[in-house]
Amino acid sequence: MTTNHISTLVPAVNVAALKDTTLLNMGIFALFVAVTMVIVFRASRNNKTAADYYAAGRSFTGSQNGTAIAGDYLSAASFLGITGAIAINGYDGFLYSIGFLVAWLVALLLVAELLRNTGKFTMADVLSFRLRQRPVRIAAALSTLAVCFFYLLAQMAGAGSLISLLLGISDWGGQALVIIVVGALMIMYVLIGGMKGTTWVQIIKAILLIAGAAVMTAWVLAIYGFNLSNLLGSAAEAANNPAVLNPGLQYGKTETSKLDFMSLGLALVLGTAALPHVLMRFYTVPTAKEARKSVVWSIWLIGLFYLFTLVLGYGAAALVGADTIKSAPGGVNSAAPLLAFHLGGPLLLGFISAVAFATILAVVAGLTITAAASFAHDIYANVISKGKADATTEVKVARRTVVVIGILAILGGIFANGQNVAFLVALAFAVAASANLPTIVYSLFWRKFTTQGAVWSMYGGLASAILLIAFSPVVSGAKTSMIQGANFAFFPLSNPGIVSIPLAFLLGWLGTVLHKRREDPAKQAEMEVRSLTGIGAEKAVDH
Repeated sequence: MTTNHISTLVPAVNVAALKDTTLLNMGIFALFVAVTMVIVFRASRNNKTAADYYAAGRSFTGSQNGTAIAGDYLSAASFLGITGAIAINGYDGFLYSIGFLVAWLVALLLVAELLRNTGKFTMADVLSFRLRQRPVRIAAALSTLAVCFFYLLAQMAGAGSLISLLLGISDWGGQALVIIVVGALMIMYVLIGGMKGTTWVQIIKAILLIAGAAVMTAWVLAIYGFNLSNLLGSAAEAANNPAVLNPGLQYGKTETSKLDFMSLGLALVLGTAALPHVLMRFYTVPTAKEARKSVVWSIWLIGLFYLFTLVLGYGAAALVGADTIKSAPGGVNSAAPLLAFHLGGPLLLGFISAVAFATILAVVAGLTITAAASFAHDIYANVISKGKADATTEVKVARRTVVVIGILAILGGIFANGQNVAFLVALAFAVAASANLPTIVYSLFWRKFTTQGAVWSMYGGLASAILLIAFSPVVSGAKTSMIQGANFAFFPLSNPGIVSIPLAFLLGWLGTVLHKRREDPAKQAEMEVRSLTGIGAEKAVDH
C-alpha cells in the first residue's frame, strides 16, 4: 500500500507500522486456521453416515444452530461490502442491511418449520416429496449449484480485496494467488469436517465477528461522545456532501436507479428464504421447534450486527474518508479494515482482518458443502443411482464434488475480483428468489401444484435471472463492469429481481393450470400433515 493511501488515516509515524504488519497479520491468520483445523479434525471423527456428513447428525440445539446461521449469513458482504457501501453511499448503503435483516421474517414465517418437517438433507427433498422425483431433483440441484456459485464469487472477491489490503498487493497475479489459497483451505475444511466441522467454524466465527464489530462500534461512538448525531454530522462534513444522510445518493438519481432499488429490495427480502445453504441449516437440528428457535436466535444476532454496520460505515466515512477507501487496494471493501487500523493500529487491524478472513472461510465452507450435498444426494443418489447408492458411496461422491466446486469457485473469484461483495451477494439472492422461492411456496401451500409447474418455475426463474445479469451493466457497458471495454448490455438494471421473480411465480402457476395430470392426492395430504405437525419427520438418526 502506498504512503498517500494512508496519510489521511493516521499520523505519518504510523505509515511504516502498516507496512510492517504483514508478519503479524499472517501470524493471526495462521493461528485462526490452525485452531479451526483442530476443531474440524475433532468433529470429523464422528462423520460415519450421510446424516453426519450432510446434517451434522441433527445434533445441534436451536441456539447453537442459530449462532451458526448468523455465522453463515454474516458473510464478507455484511462486514466488508455493507460497511463500504455505507461509507461511500450513506443511507442507500444501509438499505442492504435493512433488506438482509427483514428477509428473515419471510424465512421464519413461511419456510423454517415446514421445511424441517418435510425434508431430509436438501431443498429438493421437500420439492420432490409429492412431485415426480427425477425432473424436480435435477432442476433443484441445478438451481442450488447456480446460487452457491454466485455466492461463492462474492466471498472469493472479498478474500482478494481483504488480503490485498493487508499485504499491500495491488497486482492482479498476487490477488489471484490469495484467492487460490482461500479456495484450497475451503476445500480442506469441507473434505475433512463435513457439516459438523463447518458448523463449529461458523459458531466461532460468528462470536468473533459480532464481538469485534461491537468493540469497533463502541470505540467509534466513544470518539463522538456516544452521540450518533455528532458522528453523522462528521461523516457528512468529511464527505463534503450532506446527501450521504438522505435517501437517493445511489438509487435516486434517475428513474432507472429507482427501479434498480426496487429490484434490489425485492431480491434481498425474498432471497433469504430460498438460499440453499441457509435452508440446509434447518436439517442440523432434531425438531421443527428447534428450527424455529434457530431462526429467532439468528434474527437477534444478525439484527444487532446490522445496527453496528451503520456506525462502522459512517465511522469509516468520517475518520478514514471516502477517497482513501476508494483508492486503497481493496477498494470499497477496505472500509472496515482501514477503520480498524485508524482506531487500534496494526493489532486491531490484524484481529479484524483475521475475523473477516474467518468470515469468508466459514461461509465458503457452508456454501461448498451445500452444493456438494445437492449434487451427491439429489443427482447421483436419487437420479443416476435411482436411490440404490449406499451412504458411503454418496459421501465419497460429495467429497469429490467439493474439489470440483472449489476449483470453479477459485476461477470465478479471480474473474469477479474488485467488485463490491455486497452487490455480488445481492445477485445470488436474486437468483435464489427467482429459481427457488416460488416452487418452495407453491409446494408447501398449493395443493394443486404439479411437477410441470415446479420445473417451469425453477428453470424459467433461473434462466431469466442469469440471462438478465449476463446482459446487464454488471457484466459489460459500465465503468464498474466485470468485462471492461465490452458493451453487450441491453437490460438497464443491475439486479434482475423485479422481472425474474414475478416471472418465476407466473411460470409456476401457468405450468400447473396447463397440466392436465394431477399429482398423487395421498402424497399431497401426507405432506400437508407432516409439514404442519412434524409426524414422520427426520429424527436425529439416519434413515
